[in-house]
Amino acid sequence: MAKVHIENYGCARNRADGEFMAGILMLAGHEIVDTIEEAEYVVVNTCAVKDPTEVKMARRIRELLDAGKKVIVTGCLPHVNPSVIDERASAVLGVKSIDRIAYAIETAERGEKIISVPDWRKRNLDKLTLPRLPTSGISFVVPIAEGCLNACTYCATRLARGVLKSYRPELIVNWVKWAIERGYREIWLSAEDTGCYGFDIGTNLAELLDEITAIDGEFRIRVGMMNPNHVIKFLDELIEAYQDEKIYKFLHLPVQSGDNEILRRMGRTYTVEEFEEIVAEFRRAFPDLNLHTDVIVGFPGEDEEAFQRTVALIERIRPDKVNVSRYSPRPGTVAAKWKQLPGWIIKERSRLLHHLRLRISYEINMEYIGKRLKVLVHGPGKKGNIDAVTMNYKHIILPSGDAGEFADVEVKGATATYLLGERLHEDF
Repeated sequence: MAKVHIENYGCARNRADGEFMAGILMLAGHEIVDTIEEAEYVVVNTCAVKDPTEVKMARRIRELLDAGKKVIVTGCLPHVNPSVIDERASAVLGVKSIDRIAYAIETAERGEKIISVPDWRKRNLDKLTLPRLPTSGISFVVPIAEGCLNACTYCATRLARGVLKSYRPELIVNWVKWAIERGYREIWLSAEDTGCYGFDIGTNLAELLDEITAIDGEFRIRVGMMNPNHVIKFLDELIEAYQDEKIYKFLHLPVQSGDNEILRRMGRTYTVEEFEEIVAEFRRAFPDLNLHTDVIVGFPGEDEEAFQRTVALIERIRPDKVNVSRYSPRPGTVAAKWKQLPGWIIKERSRLLHHLRLRISYEINMEYIGKRLKVLVHGPGKKGNIDAVTMNYKHIILPSGDAGEFADVEVKGATATYLLGERLHEDF
């Protein structure tokens, strides 16, 4: 039996996929090891959302092979651009073929190589029925769906994940109960687009949240990214579900552009006005809402006026965080065929928007100083302090705390990316 190390890159879905593969391998008798040095096989669970990410994945695969490791490539890269995967890889599995991970090693041991990608659309894999070996900690990722209902002209991820497949509510609820019973205190509901969950099986995200919040125990739910074109269809119902204290008052709602014509070219099927309506309604219900959004700069056709509309939208909406991405054409997408903007323009627009979003984030976070808040302690941070999150999922650094405990704190300082706090020992 082999010693296997799994490297996960990209989204929370990939992290969950890695844990499913670990569970399958363990049941097959293989040993999951923590370090590269111990491993005979390394599973590289790839991301391919952007061109720089793809380059990083291809380089990592080569590094491991050059170091004498046997490499199995999984994740989105085999779907998006398999030509960059080193031919020395022992196996290549698509995102809906992770259940074949043990077979891939058995085949490689015989000197053969499986490439389980071309037939992925024919597979109807229900990942929540697979065995799972979760990592330790207080956060547990529960995939609620795979694929999406959008047809964005720039997105390669949908070429990998496919059309929406929502997992059955009872399976999701069972995994949440399983996690809570084992001490996890934070549930991440994950999908390519949580906003369209259930549209294919006669339910929706709000109904799912109602079922999860009814579970006994003290825990919190972090809802993953949802697209405006779906949220607008059940906005009132979703806001009502969010009223439960178990749900973080956190909303990740990508806008991508502040110009309606660019949104049309992107295939986003909503307007700037609809995005703003959703934000306004959420903020009306939850004044302390932590709003994250995504913006792509330099999309084909984005002239200076269109870009300035995006700038104006960000200044008007003032999100807590803006994820700024420079557009890069992805293989197999419609937008890759269009006339591309010069790189220097894209770089300059990204720089301007980056500075704007940092200023806004800093100004918002400074307003928290002096507030007394309840937090969930995550545990030791990267710099030796303790990382925690507020009930609207703001990261806050504390001098002390035990992972998994709920604590009362006072905010003493702020940066553009996190808060600084001290614990309170009296009731308030």
